[in-house]
Amino acid sequence: MKKPNEVTTPVPDVAVSLRSAAFSPGKRWLSLTELILGSLIVIGHNVYRVLPNEVPILVVLALISFRLRDGRWGAMGLHRPASWARTFLYAIVAAATRILLGIVVEQVTSSFWPAAVAPSGSEQIPGNFMVAVRWFALVWTFAAFGEEIAYRSYLITRAADAGNRSRASWWIGVLAVSVLFGFGHFYKGPAGMVDSGMAGLILGSAFVLSGRNLWIPILAHGFIDTFGIASAFFGWAS
Repeated sequence: MKKPNEVTTPVPDVAVSLRSAAFSPGKRWLSLTELILGSLIVIGHNVYRVLPNEVPILVVLALISFRLRDGRWGAMGLHRPASWARTFLYAIVAAATRILLGIVVEQVTSSFWPAAVAPSGSEQIPGNFMVAVRWFALVWTFAAFGEEIAYRSYLITRAADAGNRSRASWWIGVLAVSVLFGFGHFYKGPAGMVDSGMAGLILGSAFVLSGRNLWIPILAHGFIDTFGIASAFFGWAS
């Protein structure tokens, strides 16, 4: 029973947090333009190598876009969640799902493609504590925060905006950006692109199903890469 004068904090509803007032045609076209521009930046760097790394560029564009168009950076999904415990739990589930499905993808793709190429420099991780520490710092900043703001928060949201934030537009955005995330790991080869695309699908789904709680894919991404670094350091991968 609520005590007199007690203030309660409403728990955000997923459907409400994903829904917004109807967008004007101009705003929908602007969202589509941002999505296309972001896609060209991803392809331009990872496939054709004519642009600098896409992640810092997309993060800057995201900060500017959310600030100017939405009026606040909290629209990125970095608001305080209703429950940190549930947020961590969902992140762990998403990370475990990605790791387990990664094993399946590796088994399937090994039948007709070479193994995925590991990131440059990761071969120095086994048994080298300071190298592992540097990789931990990199994955929790550039990858966990950078890639999740760039791909899940920014590009998926703008894809949904282009479709007037209908339920279908969110899931089309998740699928499209997952494919784009695969191209964002072009250096890994076909097997690695499929694996990264699958990872993007899981992280994007977690983002949408949680009502745009970006902390879940950020933490999940960090947990996934932390497991990968630990596996390399201790020799579990071999």
